[in-house]
Amino acid sequence: MTRRLPPFLLLPALLTVLGVLVPLSYLVLRALGAEPGELREIVFRTRNLVLAGNTLLLGASVLLTTTLVALPLAFLAARTDLRPRRLLTLLGVLPLAIPGYVGAYAFIAAGGAGGAIDTLTGLRLPGPSGFWGALLVLTLFTFPYLFLNLHAALRTQDPALEDAARLLGRTRWQTFWQVTVPHLRPAWLSGGLLIGLHTLGDFSVVSLMRYPTFSAAIYQQYTAAYDRVYSAWLALLLLLLTGAALWLEARFMRGVFLSRVSPATARKPGTVKLGRLRPLAWLFVAVLAVMTLVLPLGTMLYWLGLENSPFAWPSLLDALRSALGAAALAALTTTALALPLAVIGSRFSGRWPRIIERAAYLGYATPPLAFALALIFFVLRAAPPLYQTLPLLIIAYTLHFVAEAIGPIRSGLVRATPRLEEAARVLGVSRGGALRRVTLPLLGPGLLVSASFVFLSVLKELPLTLLLSPIGFETLARNVWSYTEEAQYASAAPYALALAAVGAVLTGLILRRERE
Repeated sequence: MTRRLPPFLLLPALLTVLGVLVPLSYLVLRALGAEPGELREIVFRTRNLVLAGNTLLLGASVLLTTTLVALPLAFLAARTDLRPRRLLTLLGVLPLAIPGYVGAYAFIAAGGAGGAIDTLTGLRLPGPSGFWGALLVLTLFTFPYLFLNLHAALRTQDPALEDAARLLGRTRWQTFWQVTVPHLRPAWLSGGLLIGLHTLGDFSVVSLMRYPTFSAAIYQQYTAAYDRVYSAWLALLLLLLTGAALWLEARFMRGVFLSRVSPATARKPGTVKLGRLRPLAWLFVAVLAVMTLVLPLGTMLYWLGLENSPFAWPSLLDALRSALGAAALAALTTTALALPLAVIGSRFSGRWPRIIERAAYLGYATPPLAFALALIFFVLRAAPPLYQTLPLLIIAYTLHFVAEAIGPIRSGLVRATPRLEEAARVLGVSRGGALRRVTLPLLGPGLLVSASFVFLSVLKELPLTLLLSPIGFETLARNVWSYTEEAQYASAAPYALALAAVGAVLTGLILRRERE
């Protein structure tokens, strides 16, 4: 039944929708503001086709390679007798604590002449660069998005269909590919969409690896060439690619129905004994651990030992305070804004609640560089004093990550039955009072998880920070990027290690809270 949205929910929801749509609309107007001849020259540049080809090739390749890493690891952790399972799960999640640009820094600083590996072992490995370097780093530090979804699906999948396939004469391998893998499609599409959007919007890894994509070109055009019109068009072309990714995900999910039709309780999947494959499985796990954790952390520690500047530690503490303060403030504002959106999505039906909730996801689906550019163009026209201020940076963080905070809150609302609110209404409590006094106390874990997710994301966020932060506002992410871009690996090491350490602590807290 459709109910009328109360003002205390409708107002913050509309502010979120306007905050996302108005800057993007102004970006379109700015891009179309050039002369017709200039527009033709910009749109039909050969370079645009090269950038589009590079971006699509990288996105498709990262989807393939992350699947090749995440699916075997998820199967080992969820279905096999390889122990300890908690260690395998941590290996599948902890790389999220290391941002892609920190991973890129670690691999660049480890390889090549004078790198950490060359100095310590005398073995001179080529430093990663170009397409293969970007593919390596993005694969190693984005596959957890896919692992989490596949691992959950494999743990909860009903083994009845697999048993039936075996009874009909299918081998274990045939059963896996014909029965198990098709039932992983929703989980793969959900995780793959996150990886695809991350890859399409990434500019730090591709810039450090010198691989030209739309995001790298946007940053270069805006900061170096000062071509605002062309950078606006590049942002719109990138938005078209992300829009196509969202459409494909919705198209592939259409008609998917994988729920049980039997009233019986689903059994837990059986444990697969690896037997002679156990050494191969441990080799896979060991190589992955070295590539995602040992090598990056070892490289950071090596270069940290070479940092002898007396100004390094005070500067690190200042950057850490700035980063933690901005992340905490953004986590509070984002969680507060996500709460009414989650209530609208879970407690109300109809066209407008669906439109409002989906519009909030547009900010997350928009690549950060494109979103930052849209905000810059809009603010310079509508409110110039707001440009390069901390409030604008917090607004950008909030609008971009609000969709990330909706999920855990909405999951909590699903578990908190509306009947408690209805009982409070019968007793004379207003709708807002029922939400505040009855529902909010039940949402504590969901709110905490949402705030933690946003805190971690803001701490790692680079594009919004680079383009929108106030002059002199130093953060861990910004300093890692600046020093790595100038090949000052020793100077970047303290910031990279601090960022990885804080990210690991937050990731562990999120995992523990979700298990509880």
